[in-house]
Amino acid sequence: MRISEVYLGLGEEAFGQLVRGISIGKLKTYQIYEGFKVRARLHKVNTELLRKSVSRFWARVAEPDEDFAKDLAQAVLVSHIDMITAVLDFVGVPHENGFFAKKMDPKPYFTEGWEDRVFEKFRGLYPEPLLLFYINHLRWETLGAGEQYRPASPNTA
Repeated sequence: MRISEVYLGLGEEAFGQLVRGISIGKLKTYQIYEGFKVRARLHKVNTELLRKSVSRFWARVAEPDEDFAKDLAQAVLVSHIDMITAVLDFVGVPHENGFFAKKMDPKPYFTEGWEDRVFEKFRGLYPEPLLLFYINHLRWETLGAGEQYRPASPNTA
């Protein structure tokens, strides 16, 4: 599975929500603003330009432009570091403010069924597309998953 497949599996509407949730302040805090601006092919990054760029970004992800998809994932995730730390704390993964320590193997912490437990715990606290993106991002990046996680009943309360 590629990161572009994670976006495509969520659908264009959910993808748009992820892009619109990018925090320019967090991009600057984590010093990825300039790199993201270049990779996104924007002369500046602001909420209006992000909103207007959703369909163009979607087309690039669908190509797939994996380098762009990875940079976009980083921008989405640092914008929601509070959710990342909450999920990692819940799963019991040691981290440094949402980032895995260097040379640490996080795989043993992701025990059978972790995705369902995380989804059920956090589905009302964070937007569903964001939560599903993070779960699938972890599966892709950390666990080398071959297919996407889809909850059994994502829209039932």
